[in-house]
Amino acid sequence: MRYWLFKSEPDTWSWEDQVARGDVGEQWDGVRNYQARNFMRDMAVGDLGFFYHSQSDKAVVGVVEVIAEAHPDSTTDDPRWDCVDIRAVAPFPSPVTLEMVKADPGLADMVLVKNSRLSVQPVTEAEWHRVCQIGGYTGRTGG
Repeated sequence: MRYWLFKSEPDTWSWEDQVARGDVGEQWDGVRNYQARNFMRDMAVGDLGFFYHSQSDKAVVGVVEVIAEAHPDSTTDDPRWDCVDIRAVAPFPSPVTLEMVKADPGLADMVLVKNSRLSVQPVTEAEWHRVCQIGGYTGRTGG
């Protein structure tokens, strides 16, 4: 299992929107960055990710699961762009802000700190567990 972070502007697609899709989930479409697209191509069903509200909140607010591997993005006819489908797993008891991540020495090398603009990014297992600990999340964290 691998871990990821999915960034979304809450006024465009929020955690509440993701939860409302239920087990059907939603395709993570509209990504037009080659590196982010390539990360999605590396994902497998069952991988977990942080759902991160960018812009005003700048915080991890929930956990999502990849439910469909990379496939053509239905929002474009351009064959270069793929997406995955994700579903909400659980909210974070306490959101973990970007400030909190930056303040934690164990998270200094996290992609979120080094390249905060990247909309889809990998998270190491150690980073995953540390962010879950900070946010008080004790739910499903992988195998």
